[in-house]
Amino acid sequence: MMDNKVALVTGSSRGIGKQIALKLAENGYHIVVNYARSKKAALETAEEIQSLGVKSLVVKANVGKTEKIKELFSTVDETFGRLDVFVNNAASGVLRPAMELEENHWDWTMNINSKALLFCAQEAAKLMEKNNGGKIVSLSSLGSQRYLKNYTAVGVSKAAVEALTRYLAVELAEKGIVVNAVSGGAVDTEALTHFPNREELLEEAKKRTPADRMVNVDDLVKGVMFLLSDDASMIRGQTIVIDGGISLLT
Repeated sequence: MMDNKVALVTGSSRGIGKQIALKLAENGYHIVVNYARSKKAALETAEEIQSLGVKSLVVKANVGKTEKIKELFSTVDETFGRLDVFVNNAASGVLRPAMELEENHWDWTMNINSKALLFCAQEAAKLMEKNNGGKIVSLSSLGSQRYLKNYTAVGVSKAAVEALTRYLAVELAEKGIVVNAVSGGAVDTEALTHFPNREELLEEAKKRTPADRMVNVDDLVKGVMFLLSDDASMIRGQTIVIDGGISLLT
């Protein structure tokens, strides 16, 4: 058990973030549960984490705001004095065609999905340096590389996450910090309920995935855990696609 290692997963009160947090807890990490709105869910997640014999800290912070990011990492520092793993999972976005996007839709999506990675990574690096390094993994999606209906703002924000992953991987390497991303195909999580064409997306994914089944949350969690392991220490600045092969089809 790595009792003294600490992991922060943004947006970890539910969905993929929660499952990543629980898996890290199973591996002996103390967990910082971050949420923006769902306090009840965050506290329930924290309880589950503690039942695994590790500590949890619940911090409310909208990572789209830089002052909230500073407060979040300051709380982590005060409580644990270190950070070993940062999983950039929190995501939001306005689902509309490009011609219907307004400036506030764009800013909201880019701030939470892209800007957050840059400023969280800056703060994470300061804490990770104290212990000779750490690991950063972001969650992306296939919309970063290909067209998905109503996905303009989110897709562009995820493309920025992948580009930033490459830049951070180079610049943080000297601090002993490994930076990568995981990109998933359509996964049936709560987030997908916001898609106007959810059923259509899921049906298409089921039919077309060469692996003969849809990607599930567990597949993505395993990908994240691999990138956080020492086995992946020479993988740097990469976005690992976990989609059962669907993106290989035209």
